[in-house]
Amino acid sequence: MDLRIVVLGAGFGGLEVSTLLSDALGDRLDLTLIDKSDAFVFGFSKLDIMFRGASLESVRLPYRSIDKPGVTFRQEAITRINPETRRVTTDQGEYDCDVLVVALGADYEPGATPGLLEGGNEFYTVGGAVRLAEVLPSFTRGHAIVGVTSAPFKCPPAPYEAALMLHDYLTTRGVRQDCEISIITPLSTPIPPSPPTCDALLAAFAERDITFLPDCCVRELDPERRVARLDDGAEMAYDLFLGVPKHKVPDVVLESGLAENGWIPVDPQTLETQFPGVYAIGDVASVGIPKAGIFAEGAARCVAASVLAKAHGETDAVRHCGTGMCYIEFGGGRVGRVHVDFLSGPSVTSEFSEPSAALAAEKEHFGASRRARWFGL
Repeated sequence: MDLRIVVLGAGFGGLEVSTLLSDALGDRLDLTLIDKSDAFVFGFSKLDIMFRGASLESVRLPYRSIDKPGVTFRQEAITRINPETRRVTTDQGEYDCDVLVVALGADYEPGATPGLLEGGNEFYTVGGAVRLAEVLPSFTRGHAIVGVTSAPFKCPPAPYEAALMLHDYLTTRGVRQDCEISIITPLSTPIPPSPPTCDALLAAFAERDITFLPDCCVRELDPERRVARLDDGAEMAYDLFLGVPKHKVPDVVLESGLAENGWIPVDPQTLETQFPGVYAIGDVASVGIPKAGIFAEGAARCVAASVLAKAHGETDAVRHCGTGMCYIEFGGGRVGRVHVDFLSGPSVTSEFSEPSAALAAEKEHFGASRRARWFGL
């Protein structure tokens, strides 16, 4: 096999597609995996940093640990993507390829929400989670808002997990009775594709006296007045603000001409873009499924199968099924699980498993299996 592959981004999608192709082709593979960072951090590890005292060093998975036949990792910043010629330019060189997989995820733009940087805290970046871990011990009374600033946003359960874990955190410290917690989200229900999951979360909020405010976003913060202004003009006073920042496609993708209406459109069944041999997977793509790591992983399986099929001269396209499963922290050492199928049938279907300690252990195994699979740890 003489096929050059470049994968941009070493998140769930990039790591999985690289691993699958390495497993299948070994030393016959010529794959370059490029990411500007030196380490991977699971999204759920940010909650562990904020509420469970985990150190940043304990959750970082260095890319130097990747040791897979046919895969070369490059820590470089991507400066230009030419999808027509499948040429990628970085701050250290150029790469030409036969297959290009764009898995760069979503970037965050906290500055797009006036006052968020000056008067609030975002917890979607690793740095934001670390800063909040330093801020939380000083919060002993008042109103805490977990607020979403725009849609779409990745990992839809994350704001609810943050609110539930904040409840536990404040309860353990003996100050919960002096604090209010509110959630503000543009969604009409917590997890729209799964009514049973919504019912379970709403019951958990009610049981813990957490206010759930759907169908609205936080448009700006007034740091001096300590007020959050919603998109309907209403105002809410706050003492602690945990924000989900605006998401956007990385600038280098926008400049490449790949994006339309903010994200990369792809064939929902093959995940190929309008440019032959160029695929987009994960949060950077617009495909009608949530922006979450597990869905990026599923997309990676489809692309890897397609690349292998074409390499072997097979003409039948591998179809993307659009299914995925997410674990949801309910607090108290219990984790729920929701499985949603978006694309394989005539309508969206879902299955919810009630929160339990057993599912908390299963979530731990999920993380451990990926650490072993991707990093050999």
